[in-house]
Amino acid sequence: MLKGYLGVLIGCFLAINGFSQEKHTISGVLKDAADGEALIGATIYVDEIKSGTVSNIYGFYSLTLPEGKYTFTISYIGYTSVIKTIDVTEDMKLNLELENSSVAIETFEVTAEKEQKNVEETEMSTVTLKMEKVKKIPALFGEVDVLKTIQLLPGVQSGGEGTTGFFVRGGSSDQNLILLDEAPVYNPSHFLGFFSVFNQDAIKDLQIYKGGIPARYGGRLSSLLDIHMKEGNSKQMSVSGGLGLIASRLTLEGPIQKDKSSFIISARRTYADLFLKLSSDTALRENQLYFYDLNAKVNYQINENNKLYLSGYFGRDVFRFGDEFGMHWGNATGTLRWNHLFTNKLFSNFTLIYSNFDYNLGVPEGTEAFEWTSRIIDKSVKADFTYYANPKNTLRFGVNSIHHTFKPGKVKSLDQSIFNDFILPDKYALEHAAYISNEQDLSKRLRVHYGLRASLFQNVGVDTSYVFDTSNPDVYQVQDTVTNSGGIFNSYFNLEPRLSIRYMLNENASLKATYNRMTQYLHQANNSTSSSPLSVWFSSSLLVEPQLADQVALGYFRNFKENTFETSLEVYYKKMYNTIDFRDHAELLLNKYLEGELRFGDSYSYGAEVLLKKQKGQFTGWVGYTYSQTKREIPEINNGKAYFAPYDRTHDISVVASYDLNERVNISSNWVFATGQAITVPTGRFEYKGNVVPVFSDRNAERMPAFHRFDLSLTLYGKKWDQKPPKKNGKPRWKYESNWNFSVYNVYRRQNAFSIVFRQNEDNPTVTEAHMIYFFEIIPSISYNFKF
Repeated sequence: MLKGYLGVLIGCFLAINGFSQEKHTISGVLKDAADGEALIGATIYVDEIKSGTVSNIYGFYSLTLPEGKYTFTISYIGYTSVIKTIDVTEDMKLNLELENSSVAIETFEVTAEKEQKNVEETEMSTVTLKMEKVKKIPALFGEVDVLKTIQLLPGVQSGGEGTTGFFVRGGSSDQNLILLDEAPVYNPSHFLGFFSVFNQDAIKDLQIYKGGIPARYGGRLSSLLDIHMKEGNSKQMSVSGGLGLIASRLTLEGPIQKDKSSFIISARRTYADLFLKLSSDTALRENQLYFYDLNAKVNYQINENNKLYLSGYFGRDVFRFGDEFGMHWGNATGTLRWNHLFTNKLFSNFTLIYSNFDYNLGVPEGTEAFEWTSRIIDKSVKADFTYYANPKNTLRFGVNSIHHTFKPGKVKSLDQSIFNDFILPDKYALEHAAYISNEQDLSKRLRVHYGLRASLFQNVGVDTSYVFDTSNPDVYQVQDTVTNSGGIFNSYFNLEPRLSIRYMLNENASLKATYNRMTQYLHQANNSTSSSPLSVWFSSSLLVEPQLADQVALGYFRNFKENTFETSLEVYYKKMYNTIDFRDHAELLLNKYLEGELRFGDSYSYGAEVLLKKQKGQFTGWVGYTYSQTKREIPEINNGKAYFAPYDRTHDISVVASYDLNERVNISSNWVFATGQAITVPTGRFEYKGNVVPVFSDRNAERMPAFHRFDLSLTLYGKKWDQKPPKKNGKPRWKYESNWNFSVYNVYRRQNAFSIVFRQNEDNPTVTEAHMIYFFEIIPSISYNFKF
């Protein structure tokens, strides 16, 4: 079977040359005329061949055509399309800067936007969001949050009230690969999950894949969230920022050398701790409660064929309650990229990546003083290539390698502590991958995107593993110990085929289908659906096999009224193997026998997703609906019977609306509804030796109350300077933009449960009561945003 698949794949790749009657190649980079930012996913369409290409994440495109005269249409959502007629007689560079749709272009003929990528592209189960749209959505405490925004999309479900944790098509939160400029972010949350680490002013756009994930990506089962930072204004200096109730932001960007090199520095910080210092209570003044983010990026265009990018992120949360308790955690990432154009048809990107997540907690003084630290570190190297063979074939291939370092826990006694030091040994692993894929037009109606990813995972270094006696499913006992003195002592190899098909029914409608096999070698020990920093990342090992997933999806896509309305219906089925869950009352933190707490089995998820979206005009927004079910089948849990995953939600509805009353007033709102999460509840009790022992229902057999909420936002924009501002004393004035945002979170004060706890009635200990914990009722907020 494998040989047959490889034979078909290689045959298709070789067939590319049959289509490739190379004549001349038109290539270039597409940018924003105002700030020089690369335009990602812009469409370059050639009328004569009824085909074209799209720009990559660096704005680069390439088209090879026979000699002749052609009409090119270059379009991008929110920008004025350009029509240009070119007599192709030789290879040529065509770099273009597109104007915002509100600004006329004098150089080229312009046309109305004819954007229907959702219908024409092979990709499905994929959504791209621009920050301009995200910023209009009502936000908690006025802090625009990309992770809360994607939770409004069908197929993406929330981890709970106010949290940034999300779950995609039956997968757990650790099965989402979150990339910031290609660097993995292991904990994307601030304030225990109520805010994300992504500063709105530093982000250009984001793309989420729920299925049909291209072969160049891997390492997680359920989704890919690919977030791109801004490159920095290469035209002129710019300062932007915002003042809110709990946080402020400031961004500085501009050219180092105009149109050749630019930079951006963006910072955000909350200031609850600053107000605490004003308190008359001495103990309260000593408390600390804040988080901060710092994003930075610089790029340099060496010449037409070479460009360098260096970007980084550093963020931290700090909680400290006097001398009693302290906790802080955060992420640090760094990405160095080199774009090199070998020829006008072969684009390459070489990348070095660093990612770190760590947390630290403890008691600083006294007889119980201690410090507990944990960390995961990734160091990666990548090489990615794109070969634009011809308008009908785009070939991608590459390799990557990751060195993982796991520091699961170290406890150090402090002061006069009664505790002893405790250290869990560090563990190391290597993860390698190679991939190849091709996107090919087989006819005017039929396009396919096929590829193969090969992944290799290796446990390395000095290690001690444990063999458990599994005869008692409730508690595994250590039976034997396996030691390794160094080198590679365990390996896993997997092939991951990917396939996407698009068939055009007519110019406004298409059918799509996808299949992908995904493999995950890293796992998270966390028995809560909320975003907690106190989670343990661990790797596949001698005992823990990699998790695998097969997903198939079918979709119907249709646009109406000149692409003003987009509609889609997708159905999917996902089967997951080697699913990890935990035994009852599992001990996950600082446990040297953690693998003995794990239980393994399979799980499956299926569902349907509907999206109706309006993207043009004064009134824009979308309505999304998801029906889904996710169940696990693990022999040692729930007596071997299938049970709902804790994040299963049968119904999930989101309504997002934005109305531009005029050019200076915008009203936005969203309403969400979701079935309550599955939970396990006590159904009885008995006494044993004077102790009350609860009896629980089947695992996740009950539901929390349904979740629903309505949010509202009003944005008032200040007057803008003209594109060419008046001069004063012979010098141009600064252009200035500003707006006031007024938001109300949870307008009708719904008390949505964050969790439910069970405890004995104080007056009658024989009665067990359920108590709902919720955090938010109605929360108004105000923020001021500016740019000049």
